[in-house]
Amino acid sequence: MTKDFNGLHEKYRPRSGQIAVELGFITKAQLMEAIHEQVDDDISHRPHRFLMEILMGKKWITPEQVDIILDELFKDEMRSKGKL
Repeated sequence: MTKDFNGLHEKYRPRSGQIAVELGFITKAQLMEAIHEQVDDDISHRPHRFLMEILMGKKWITPEQVDIILDELFKDEMRSKGKL
């Protein structure tokens, strides 16, 4: 079975962690550590935490930076729908 990879970039848009790295708020290493912690929580049956929650808990990002990241996610979604 072959897969059609055309349009994958349209379906899978940048996520919050990627945007945080692109904006220079965190490093790639910090993102990877936070993702690792999130997955470890999940497989250890601890309550799921959002990535931004983990990053703020480590004081690697501020609430103001989270607002900027969410704004960028919203803009990206609107662009994908042709509304921006």
